[in-house]
Parts: sequence; structure tokens; C-alpha cells
Amino acid sequence: MKKLLSVLSVIVIFSITMYAGNDDNTELKVMSYNVRMGVAKDGTNSWQHRCPATIAMLDAQKPDVFGVQEAFDFQIAFIEEFAEDYKSVGVGRDDGKSKGEYMSIFWNKKRVKLLKWGTFWLSETPDVPSKGWDAHCRRTATWALMKDKKTGKKFYFVNTHLDHKGTQAQANGLKLIVDRIDSINPEGYPMVLTGDFNIKPNNPALVDLDSRMQSTRKIAEKTDNHNTFNGWSTAKTDAVIDYIYVSGFSACPEYKTVTEKYADKPFVSDHYPVYARLIF
Repeated sequence: MKKLLSVLSVIVIFSITMYAGNDDNTELKVMSYNVRMGVAKDGTNSWQHRCPATIAMLDAQKPDVFGVQEAFDFQIAFIEEFAEDYKSVGVGRDDGKSKGEYMSIFWNKKRVKLLKWGTFWLSETPDVPSKGWDAHCRRTATWALMKDKKTGKKFYFVNTHLDHKGTQAQANGLKLIVDRIDSINPEGYPMVLTGDFNIKPNNPALVDLDSRMQSTRKIAEKTDNHNTFNGWSTAKTDAVIDYIYVSGFSACPEYKTVTEKYADKPFVSDHYPVYARLIF
């Protein structure tokens, strides 16, 4: 009897230890998703036809936090209405209110608490709606300080969309983001940067970022090499332009390009969503 009690005690202690360890290392699932602007005339791939696929994808993947690019106000409203438990912050890039594309951050309110947030423009005057350098469009980055409800740990999440034409705007915009990240995070909290960078992994504009943060595509224990921009085609290319960068996390078990079909639609967007599982 004493031997049995001893064995049971060991099992209980082991279980408690394992539970505590898992609780300390709770995973955070983050995603970057260019939704393709809802005003685009894409035929059967237009937003009004494929919008249910976005909700089905989010319901299947269940990211804790995700950043969207190219979204218009009605797309943001649709996701908030039909994607259960998600809320968002962000502004229209054209006027800092509701006009133009949003670089919004969504979070699962059951898992994550929003503490504060803001938006800045990728330009020489980042605090007002503006177009920078040789950019074709106004570009923004949205940031949020968040708290993981399971662990109590705080982290920053930054979401952006670099210009698709201006090479100076791409390089300078990314540098501005990196510098801002340093300035808003003096405590050194873990950081996530998501976005459609419109540049490939070998672009020199990424050198400075690579020295400060890590691409989850490169460091994940399980990863892939799939293109992230599809252009409404299943053909595999070298068009990797969507990224998730991190700092301050202990591990990244998985990075994945989400290529599955949802709601009987061939594509959720002309970009594939990408996600990363992170360990605090």
C-alpha cells in the first residue's frame, strides 16, 4: 500500500510540474493576412464572393492575434461581426480615420487584452497622414501593447504594409518601423512584426531588420518554403513577400503558409495567410 501511495505521489508531482511548465510556456499563435482590398474587381475572386472563406479560415486556424493588410472599413466590420471573439484596432491610411486601407490588428478577446495602441505613417512626418519618400501610396504601421491572459505576460504587436513601388519608401519605411519599435518598447517586451513587405527575403532593405529581429520562417522548428503571394493561381513561385518577425520569445515551434481551401472557394485572398506559433 505504501509503495502504491509513493508511486501515486510521484505521478501527481510529475503532473503538477508538467502543468506548471506548460502554463509558463503557453503558445501564442500569430498571423499575417493580406485580405486583398474589397473594392478590387476580381471577378469570382472579388470580396463579396470569397468573404465567407475568410471567416472559415479564421475559425479553422484560430490565431490569437493577427494583422491584416489592404482591408477597407467594410471588410474590418465584416470580420468583427462574423469572426467570433475578435476585436480590432486600426485607422484608414488616407485620413487617419476611416478613409482608405487599414493595417488593423485583431485579437481574440478571450485570450488577449489590449493595453494601448497607435498608428504612424511611413514617411518623413510619421505622426500625420502623409506619403513618404518615393512611395506610390500612403503607408502606415499599427502597433499594440497587449497582455496574454493565460501567462500575464505583455508583448507588442506591430502590423504594416510597405509600398509596392518605391524602393526608398520600402527601405526607409522599414527602418522607421525598426526605430519606432525600439522607442516604444524600452521594457524589452517580446515583439511581433507582421506585414506584407512587398520585398523578397534577399532584399537589402531587410538587413537592418534581420540584425534586430528574427524571421519565423527561418527559425521555426517546423517551416515551409511556399510562396505567400499567389495572384489567384496555384502555381508555386518565389513570391515570398509576407512576413512574421519576432524578438524576445523563447521558441517558434512552427511557421506555416496557409494554402488550404475554405468555404468551397479556391482562395481566401491573392495572398496566402502565414502564421507562427510562439513560446514566451
